[in-house]
Amino acid sequence: MFTALLDTCVLWPDLQRDFLLSLAIEGMYRPVWSSVVLEELEYEQRTKLIERGNVPDPADEHLVAAAVVANAGAIITLNVRDLPADKLPHGLQVLSPKEFAANTVSLDPVRACIAVAAIAKRSGRIGRIQTEEDILEILNRRYGMTSAVGMMRQAAAETLHLRPPQPRVSESEPQSNAQGLPTE
Repeated sequence: MFTALLDTCVLWPDLQRDFLLSLAIEGMYRPVWSSVVLEELEYEQRTKLIERGNVPDPADEHLVAAAVVANAGAIITLNVRDLPADKLPHGLQVLSPKEFAANTVSLDPVRACIAVAAIAKRSGRIGRIQTEEDILEILNRRYGMTSAVGMMRQAAAETLHLRPPQPRVSESEPQSNAQGLPTE
């Protein structure tokens, strides 16, 4: 399974974090991070909630160290230019969240749709309820995940097209179990 180190700046936006971690829950990759990333995330979340500000990361060496220790194939960050390929160990990539999302979704767009459905189902606990389409639109517009969203929309359309119509069961009709026996 592909392993990717997620930087603080990738985990900081709520929906982006939820989407990327939902892909991991679906078994599409293994996310890793370091304690420094979590400390930064905690600090940034506190700052976001209290001061609505953001402090730039003064050093990114901890990302490379954590990626090497975790045997990660990639560091996912918006800070791509501060991690030049010629300064990284062989085989370690630096990808933006939208590149990583596109690569991961391309492996199994249907499972990615399941991840988005899970996010929609969890929505409304804090904030408004969001549909799957709402979430896809935010991933597309706010995070630039156009390619990943396009693949998921296509997979959803193909899945709906291939799914046979389900017979409606009215409440007045007797129900039956898997063996065809009436249920109470």
